[in-house]
Amino acid sequence: MRPLLKIFFTGMLVSFLGSLPLGTLNIAAMQISVSDGVIAAMLFSLGSLLVEIIYVRISLVAMDWIRKQERILKALEWVTLIIVVALAASSFYAALHPKVEKNIVLDSPLPKFVLGLIMSAVNPVQIPFWFGWSTVLFTKKVLLPRKDHYNSYILGIGIGTFIGNCIFIFGGLLIASKINNNQHILNWVIGGIFAITALLQLWKILKKKDAVHQMEHPEELTHKIEEQMDKIEKIEEGIEKLTQPDKH
Repeated sequence: MRPLLKIFFTGMLVSFLGSLPLGTLNIAAMQISVSDGVIAAMLFSLGSLLVEIIYVRISLVAMDWIRKQERILKALEWVTLIIVVALAASSFYAALHPKVEKNIVLDSPLPKFVLGLIMSAVNPVQIPFWFGWSTVLFTKKVLLPRKDHYNSYILGIGIGTFIGNCIFIFGGLLIASKINNNQHILNWVIGGIFAITALLQLWKILKKKDAVHQMEHPEELTHKIEEQMDKIEKIEEGIEKLTQPDKH
């Protein structure tokens, strides 16, 4: 596989797989798709992935500077916790009041694209995630400090995140169609997911397992990523074999 294509596929696979676990942004996109439609949810996702791309680009050229922003990262951890708690409370409120079909927080007057920008910007979880992956890719010399490498990497990340979010967007619509008029059930489920996310976020902060800790102890992160990298390489080898022309 050509270097640029390999970088693109690596960024796309890492981003896609990283967007599949339940999180604040993908669940928010799912809830928006149910309450406001696919277009609104996609605009929200585009806003969130734009910030993610910017964070990745900064991490590629300013890793040392990011490590020093401890106070900012800690503040963002608490801001994220407050937002997730508000999302959980709004979902539970909507579940208890059938006439309220939308999450109050996500039903903001802000354009959904801007809402996605803001919610992604204050979410520091993605910073150590991409810091760790970029470090491993630099170490393995898959990614080199070159503009074309960076562009291929970021393009793959953007596409991978968007595909991952689309699974939640259309998955939410499918679930909503299955439960018909029982919208309150979906609100209970989404509220529960947000509540669990908030508890995990609080636990990480109190146990100092948050973004700041991960940035200060990158070896804990990169060790796990190196194991995942081996799986990614096997997937890429399989894709390469499938795309090679049959010589017989």
